[in-house]
Amino acid sequence: MAQDPQRPVANAKRTVFFVSDRTGITAETLGHSLLTQFDATFEHVTLPFVDSPERAYLAIQQIEEANLANGERSIVFSTVIDDQVRAILRSANAVVFDFFETFIEPLEQELKLPSSHMVGRSHGLVDNTMYDVRIDAMNYALNHDDGVRTHLYSQADVILVGVSRTGKTPSCIYLALQYGVYAANYPLTEDDLEEGGLPKALEPYRNKLYGLTIQPQRLVQIRNERRPNSRYSSIRQCQYEIARAEALFKKENIPFVDTTTMSIEEIATTILHERKIKRRVL
Repeated sequence: MAQDPQRPVANAKRTVFFVSDRTGITAETLGHSLLTQFDATFEHVTLPFVDSPERAYLAIQQIEEANLANGERSIVFSTVIDDQVRAILRSANAVVFDFFETFIEPLEQELKLPSSHMVGRSHGLVDNTMYDVRIDAMNYALNHDDGVRTHLYSQADVILVGVSRTGKTPSCIYLALQYGVYAANYPLTEDDLEEGGLPKALEPYRNKLYGLTIQPQRLVQIRNERRPNSRYSSIRQCQYEIARAEALFKKENIPFVDTTTMSIEEIATTILHERKIKRRVL
């Protein structure tokens, strides 16, 4: 009887370099998106601020050292703009994916316009307004975390609701920093769950509410890191709170999502899409 073909898995560890003339965030994001499609072991190295020939040669030195250590060519994802620096990086004994060469040149031909070749534009560093928007949104998220302040909920773009440790705070911070969204969050307490209705502080803002839930087993793991072997982190308590919270969401017609297997990026995108929230930062 023939065996089912198995998906091949890479044997040797590969080092992946994310090279950028700024922070490396764009190179990391694009590179990670591609690497997740492969069952292989990667060691990730980010090389930011590679904005001169001298720094490019230093990057090549690190790449060559990784090649020797692993016995395999390294993989390089680059978002460097300067033509001279890019040429140096392409001379490395590595598999180099130059995102600007891949995308900018075809766009220049199609649009019949030259690109600016300005370093840092992908992060809005040339626009102080975008920086201010992010900071203002971040301040709002921090000042309206965990239901501490509710009197300015009218300014919120969204109010995340859920029991303790379902990802409300990190989601609010990500929405603020990445998109300039004013995101508050409100924790459902045992009193709220026992009453079974929408807390009074949230009642006027039904159209801003979005619920976060999670599988009880995962909630136990997370809470055990905070308060091990406590009632708070027991499976019985977690099951009770999740069941009551989800019942509340359904009763009050509040949209919600199970965050158990979702990344912060996926949670934020889901919230933006389902609540039709306009981003202040693109």
